[in-house]
Amino acid sequence: MSEIVDLRSDTVTRPGAAMLAAMAAAPVGDDVLGDDPTVAELERVSAGLMGHEAGVFVPSGTMGNQIAIATHTTPGDVMLVEEEAHVLYYEVGGPAIFNGVNSRTVASHLGIMDPGELEKRVMQRSLHTPGTTLCCVENTHNRAGGAIIPLEVLAEYRAICDRHGMKLHLDGARVFNASVALGIPVSEITRQFDSVSFCLSKGLGTPVGSVLTGSAEFIERARIWRKRLGGGMRQSGYLAAAGLYALQHNVEGLAEDHRRARTLAEAVDQVDGLEVDWATVQTNMVLAKTELPAADWLERLRKKDVWALPPASHRMRFVLHRDIDDAKLERAIWALRESAKG
Repeated sequence: MSEIVDLRSDTVTRPGAAMLAAMAAAPVGDDVLGDDPTVAELERVSAGLMGHEAGVFVPSGTMGNQIAIATHTTPGDVMLVEEEAHVLYYEVGGPAIFNGVNSRTVASHLGIMDPGELEKRVMQRSLHTPGTTLCCVENTHNRAGGAIIPLEVLAEYRAICDRHGMKLHLDGARVFNASVALGIPVSEITRQFDSVSFCLSKGLGTPVGSVLTGSAEFIERARIWRKRLGGGMRQSGYLAAAGLYALQHNVEGLAEDHRRARTLAEAVDQVDGLEVDWATVQTNMVLAKTELPAADWLERLRKKDVWALPPASHRMRFVLHRDIDDAKLERAIWALRESAKG
């Protein structure tokens, strides 16, 4: 049996020898008691990269987002969010369950909410209506195929939040993909936000973990929510060491994922029965529309040891990552061409 070409997500990567060595050598303590030096270093470095004062290491991006929402709001508040954002679509009703937050959604094009439409949905608190206190933005946008939210649009979101006394949170699970694609420091994106949650376990290649950053006062309150949600970890410096290694060594490699995604998109677009949504091919994902049900295509590909996911009944998603080299890319292209034959 040949080796699997796993294009389901950039979460499927395995740590390499150098990352494992860094993990094994990490000095650790008890992070819940506040004395794990490697966790503290990861939080310090992450906050600096995001242009914030402080950070807190959490097990997942979902937890990072939910802690941010809970910390920024009180029960009954309104949160504005794009209609297919991860915090709504893939976090199992967290805002409503954990903090009783009302979510008002905004339609978008490629994950980009029109600022005018966003501002129309702001609610002022009164005897009869809840107040809007938070806006959440996802960049890059998962269900839009890894699309990037333009900097000028982010600036407009910031201005809206300032006008209405709202906080602005970034679900930056793949924000480093955006910064590499744009060729700018990640802080140029994140400086517009009161808080940022970014994943170490996606394109950056660590086995576990995300970091939530913001002001020192915000992070102090966020730590209470991390504890409340069961996110306090003990000798988590072993995991934090993987994050430090990734931030030091794996960011530039995202450009290769983007290059391979474009190569794959060009090949997919030439396969009978498939059509690439080119507007979404901006970072490390490829969305392909299918004439046959996507499940049929995925079954054919799986028989050839190529795995992908169906975000819709007639759509396939392929995600490039650091464990997919040029040889595996060529195998995926071959499998697609062969699968078109039936």
